[in-house]
Amino acid sequence: MNRNILAWSITAALAGFLFGFDTVVISGAEKKLQELWGSSDAFHGLVVIGMALWGTVIGAFTGGIPTNKLGRKRTLIYIGLLYTVSAIGSAFSNDPITFAAFRFIGGLGVGASTIAAPTYISEIAPAKDRGKLVGLYQFNIVFGILIAFLSNYLLNNIGENAWRWMVGIEALPALMYTLLALLIPKSPRWLLTQQKEDAAKQVFSKISPNQDAHQIMEQIKSDFLEKNNKDTIFLKKLRTPLILAFLIAFFNQLSGINALLYYAPRILEEAGLGNSAALLSSIGIGITNLIFTLLGIFLIDRLGRKQLMYFGSVGYIVSLVLIAVAFYLNWGGVSVPIFMFIFIAAHAIGQGTVIWVFISEIFPNHLRGAGQSFGSSVHWVLAAIIPSLVPISFSVIGPSNVFFFFAIMMVLQLLFVIFMMPETKGVSLEALSKRLMK
Repeated sequence: MNRNILAWSITAALAGFLFGFDTVVISGAEKKLQELWGSSDAFHGLVVIGMALWGTVIGAFTGGIPTNKLGRKRTLIYIGLLYTVSAIGSAFSNDPITFAAFRFIGGLGVGASTIAAPTYISEIAPAKDRGKLVGLYQFNIVFGILIAFLSNYLLNNIGENAWRWMVGIEALPALMYTLLALLIPKSPRWLLTQQKEDAAKQVFSKISPNQDAHQIMEQIKSDFLEKNNKDTIFLKKLRTPLILAFLIAFFNQLSGINALLYYAPRILEEAGLGNSAALLSSIGIGITNLIFTLLGIFLIDRLGRKQLMYFGSVGYIVSLVLIAVAFYLNWGGVSVPIFMFIFIAAHAIGQGTVIWVFISEIFPNHLRGAGQSFGSSVHWVLAAIIPSLVPISFSVIGPSNVFFFFAIMMVLQLLFVIFMMPETKGVSLEALSKRLMK
């Protein structure tokens, strides 16, 4: 594989590391913060936890604007700055409102990164390697999740202000990522949408030194001939990719993945584990996530996106039913952690690996940022609503019923994969957009 493409893809994908770290680091601090500030379950879920999620929603809704107007590269740099400010501000907060405000800023970075990073990588990657390269973004998400769980465990017993270190340490990788993002080139496909052909040709020459950059550009520009400045993703001809983006994002969150990751220690304590054992088991969840994401990235360009979604859907259904039964029958000990590991493995090899790759592939070049924004917005609206309701849902209807509901949703996802989801592996972005518009 071209070293330039790999290096640039890894750098852009590091936005995913900060996404994963920022999303999950709160799991180690959230119970302490609820006790410290005496928050009710509703206030804690909707404000202290929920504001970051709603920041993510707004970042996803609006992230397509800078991604298209300012470019993929500049947006990635600004995302790094948002993470840095959020981490430092959260660490020095002394009340729940200030804390929630800074977590909101980090959420903006998370939401925007789900648009800019996969879009950037998909636009520099050759078709045969696109799945694994865009999959690096998901790998970095789960690597960030693992490091967040490990960091929380190591910092848990350093004193009353352990929570400040938990949320504040993110500033170090955020600053490093921002500096690295300054070094990557602009997306050549974005440069062509801005009529900057000489700059695009220079980048294509580095991406494909053995191919004629002019010929590559002519092939891509032929796709732009169909462009209309008034086009939106809601046109009738884009109905199919729009529905596909909606459904894959919808089912991603209706699996309960973010609810589980945000509240992993709390869920494990509900199952009978002590605080330290729950945090340690959370590290096991992170390791499982990492291993099966690597497996998914290895397989995505070999077996295809659809085959991985089959594996993930069946694994979801089995594990969620087992978790629901374990809570219903009050199975103690290691049963719930083991079932959660199966759930995480199913997510990592299926939806986790596929979602950002799939959404970044199915829209035409000039609307890719808007399409990615739409899919990310659906994902994050649900990601804001569902985890925010977890504390009160556990209190009102119980964990068993919550997980059984998620299992039913995954049966519907399996039907979506069987009857609606197309295979996209190995097809150029331009050819794929034409196929789906037909």
